[in-house]
Amino acid sequence: MKTVKVRWLGHASFLITSEEGLRIITDPYSVGGGINYERIDETADIVTVSHKHGDHNGVSSVGGRPEIVDRPGIRTVAGAEFLGIATYHDEEKGKQRGPNTIFCFAVDGVRVCHLGDLGHQLEESTVAEIGAVDVLLVPVGGVFTIDASAATKVCESLRPRVIIPMHFKTPKCDYPIAGVEPFLKGKESVRQLNASEAVFEREKLPSVTEIVVVSHAL
Repeated sequence: MKTVKVRWLGHASFLITSEEGLRIITDPYSVGGGINYERIDETADIVTVSHKHGDHNGVSSVGGRPEIVDRPGIRTVAGAEFLGIATYHDEEKGKQRGPNTIFCFAVDGVRVCHLGDLGHQLEESTVAEIGAVDVLLVPVGGVFTIDASAATKVCESLRPRVIIPMHFKTPKCDYPIAGVEPFLKGKESVRQLNASEAVFEREKLPSVTEIVVVSHAL
């Protein structure tokens, strides 16, 4: 069976690798301004960018001359189809922090949804447009994104097979945001990995939603 590797680099940046070696990096950060993760020293075929803030748009740190996917709409790159859905970085339709793009794409049959810096609840039409989700990458830290409570509601609306929290406070992030603990409080089916990478097979995804907490690689 084909396996998909999801490695959390830090903040909202993941390296997602297919069985054949297709490499996708989401929202690469630039070091500085409160982001103290190590510099991303990875190559990629494709980079997705949810919005133009420096902690999500550090594409210059990614090697390999990747194709940049950074707009709403449907785009096919290297045989993979990316669906970009226009949302907002705040609860005032972008008046505070601007737009945000959710990206959905399938890797070896596993459908991944990266919410970027989503700042509001999803409308029913957006939930329908996103469709089925196997692995949901969701911000939970609050202040600049949805917080633990709002993230929980978003997860309930999308009903993914796997939830991987991101964009929360760690020793490498000085932003005034919450850690992952408020999001995990009271929830069942939580798996804490002492590793930065989780591996998934389409046929072995959990039937009941599971939260997988990974450590940042950088």
